[in-house]
Formats: sequence, structure tokens, C-alpha cells
Amino acid sequence: MPLLATARSRAGATLLGVLTGAALGVAAPAAAQPAAADSVLVWYDATAAAIAAGGAPTQVTNNRTWAIAWLAAARAQAGTHSAAGRRAALAGAVHQTLTTLIPGQQSPADATLAAELAALPDRQEVRDSVTAGRAAARRVLTERSGDGLDPASVNIPFPVPAPAPGVWQPTPPQYAPATQYGNRAARPFVLRSAAQFRPPAPPAPGSARYEADLAEVAAYGSATSTVRTQAQTDTATFWLGSSLTLYTPILRAAVAQSHASIADRIRLVALFHVAAVDTQIATSDAKYAYQRWRPVTAIRAGGDTTWLPLHDTPAHPDYPSGHNTYSGSAEGVLTGLAGPRAREPYTISSPTAPGVTRTYTDWHRPSLENVDARVWSGIHTRNADLAGIRLGDDVARYVLGHAQAVLR
Repeated sequence: MPLLATARSRAGATLLGVLTGAALGVAAPAAAQPAAADSVLVWYDATAAAIAAGGAPTQVTNNRTWAIAWLAAARAQAGTHSAAGRRAALAGAVHQTLTTLIPGQQSPADATLAAELAALPDRQEVRDSVTAGRAAARRVLTERSGDGLDPASVNIPFPVPAPAPGVWQPTPPQYAPATQYGNRAARPFVLRSAAQFRPPAPPAPGSARYEADLAEVAAYGSATSTVRTQAQTDTATFWLGSSLTLYTPILRAAVAQSHASIADRIRLVALFHVAAVDTQIATSDAKYAYQRWRPVTAIRAGGDTTWLPLHDTPAHPDYPSGHNTYSGSAEGVLTGLAGPRAREPYTISSPTAPGVTRTYTDWHRPSLENVDARVWSGIHTRNADLAGIRLGDDVARYVLGHAQAVLR
């Protein structure tokens, strides 16, 4: 896939050139600090567990929780002067956010806080840092109040347009109402507007590119495909789950392997999720601006009236692919802040492929697999996937380029 490879190569080079310690206002990576690193991972796991157990039904709302908690923790680092103070500020910020946004998870959050504070010296600086973290969280929560990322606002009803060639319609077998229509009206963290990086229009129905893309999905994405290999089916199934669920262990690997300071690791988590939120806002803007029909609708309209995809089609337009905008954003942030390759191989699992794991050595391979997976699932055209990667990359580069403003 030359186009994808070119896009990602450009992204890595650009981000590594733009994002330096000076640009972020942080010190150069220091030697590993086991106690501080453990604390970051403790709260990382606590955040992931709270969201998994009691988070919102909408992915972007859960990314928002991550972003608020860790952005507050990043801001609270400015007033701390010791490792103990930095850990305490992190604890105060994340605990305050989780108990505010996911009150049903108060007990495990309290237990994590108690264990963390028990490991810190009982002195005024630690108590003040916890207070500073809490105050930072309350300020970010106030800033983000009414941002349109609550589940009800995200899924406001979409008036389905009249059927026409190329225009989205509800898809079989559920024919469910469209979702994520309200994302496009939500307030980004960093982007100037949801449409700031809107991709160009998808290929017109009947064009050579359109026909080639549709033929590929019809052949390789069919539920009864005779050309899709078992390996391709396995890839499609592995990457079927939510992007947040699949990328949580990928980001964790980057955090765990980093030799940077506690403050830098916190910033990595914060900026990853800030970019993820803004990417999803931009994705819905593009999806509902173009309202491109899904492959199943197009293939059936072309005469194959019983065609079904390998996996059920999500209830929103084809272009661009949301899985791939998320992947492009994730790869962009990880490449910019952690380098293009992991320090050591990392392994992830998938909720849609129980018992299966995959091991990677960089942040690029998951993007490549995501592009193929959505075609082989029969739910996206390749052009929608590649446009998604580019859009996510654009948002990531912009967020990292404006990191100082959001981290203050």
C-alpha cells in the first residue's frame, strides 16, 4: 500500500521534527525511575479499569474521561518539586476525575488512592500536591462542561436522507438508526473546528477508483467470500472491537517502556486522548458532511441483492473509517512522543478474538492491519480507510504542535 506507507513515513518524520522537549516545555528523557513509573502505571490501570467497569456507552465520552484526568494530572505537575509530589499530584487529579465522572467506581478509586498515599512520605508537600491535583481536575472539568461529548449529545437523531446513489442508508441486518451524528457539533480540545482537516470528497460513484474499491470489498469482505484467506479473516476479526479497547494496551506499552520522566509519561497519556477525542469529532464531521453509503448498500444496489459483509456494518456513513482515523491519530502521537518503534515487542489481545494475541514492534503495523481489516470485514472501502489514516495523522500533528497551549 504505497499511499499508506508514504503517509505514515511523512507523519513520523514531521512529528519527530516538531515535537521536542523544548516544544512541550519538558526536560529531556531521564534515567528510568521505577517508583514513579509504577505510579503512572497504577493510575493508568485504574483509569482503564474504571472505564471498563462503569464507563459510558459511547467511546468518545470515555476518551474524554481519559483526557480530562490525565490533562489535569499533567497540569498539576507544574507546581511539584519532587518525585513524591509528582506522584501525589497525579493521584489527586485522576482520583478526582474518576470519582466525579464515574461515581459508581468510587470504591476501587479510593482503594487505589489509599495504597498510593501509603507508599508516599506523610509530609505537607505530598498533601499539598494531592490538593493541587484535585484542583486541576476540577478546573478541567469546568472547562469541559457542556462540550457536547455526553452520550445523549453524541447520538442525537440523524434525519435519514432520501435514497440516492452514493447516499447513506441504514444497513442490514439491523437497519439501526445512525450513531455519532452529534460528535460533529462537540467542542474540540485543540482543533479550531471539527471541519479543520476535513478530507476531500470520496471518489464519485462510477469512477474507476470507486469501482475498484467496491469490487475489492465485494470479493474479500463477503460473508461467503471464497478468496479471503483464513489469515485475512483472523485480522478482520481481531480488529473488530472498539478502538479504545484495542489501543489501551498499546498506549500502556509505550508508557511502560518509556525512560522519560513521570511528567512526560503523563503528558503522553493526556495528549494521546486529547487527540483521540478531537479525531473522533473530526471523523463525524466528515462522515456526515459526505454521507457516503456503506459497501453493503452499494453492492446490493448494484444487483447482488443478498450480499452481506463478514461482520455487521456499524450504523454510520462509510467515509472516512473511524477505526482508521483513531489508528492514524494513535500512531501519530506515539511516533511523535515515543519514537517510531517500541523499545521492545509488546503483545495485545482483542475482545472480538478471545484467546488470541498479536505481538508488534512498532506503532505502524496496527495501522496497516486496521486498513486491511475493515475491507476484509466488508464494512469499509479501502479509500475510506486510507482517508481515515490521513485525517487522524493530521489531527495528531496539530495537537502535538499546539501541546503547550492545552497543557498549561
